[in-house]
Amino acid sequence: MKRRMIFALLLLMPGAIVLSKNNQQKFDKAAFYMVMDRGNLDEVSSEIDVVSALSLADKDGYTGALLMRKAGLVKRPAEKLKLFKAGRIKFDTAISADKDNVEFHFLRFAIQEHAPKIVKYHADLEADKKIIIRAYKNLSPVVQHAIMDYTRNSKLLRAQDLN
Repeated sequence: MKRRMIFALLLLMPGAIVLSKNNQQKFDKAAFYMVMDRGNLDEVSSEIDVVSALSLADKDGYTGALLMRKAGLVKRPAEKLKLFKAGRIKFDTAISADKDNVEFHFLRFAIQEHAPKIVKYHADLEADKKIIIRAYKNLSPVVQHAIMDYTRNSKLLRAQDLN
C-alpha cells in the first residue's frame, strides 16, 4: 500500500511542478493595470499574491506599486504608513536597478501624483512625465492603453502630450 502511494505521488509530482512553473510565468499586465485603476482592496491584495508568486525579474517593482496602492485603501493610519513605506522601498529599489524601465516611471508618476504630501513622495513627477512622453510610442499596447486611461483623470499628464 505504501509503495503504491509513493509511486502515485512520484508520477504526479512532475506534472505538478510543470503546472506550477507555468502558472508562475504568466503575468497579465492588463489585469495588473485594471486592479491598480479600480482600487478595490481585495483585488489589490489578491494581485499582490499573484505578482509575488511570479518568477519575473521586475516583480519587486510591481509588488511595490501594489503595496503603495493598497496603502491608500486601508483604514488605519499606522497600516497605511507601514504599507506605503514597504512598497516604496521595493519600488525604489526596482527602479534604481532598471532606470530605463519606462513602465516603472509611469507607475511612479501615477503614485506620486496621488500620494499625500505627508509622505513626501513627489520629487520625480516632472522627470517621469518627460520620460513617459518621450518613450510612449515605443511601449507595448497594454501599457500605452493604461497610460491613455490614466490621462483621463490626471491633472499633470494629458492625452495630447503623448501625440
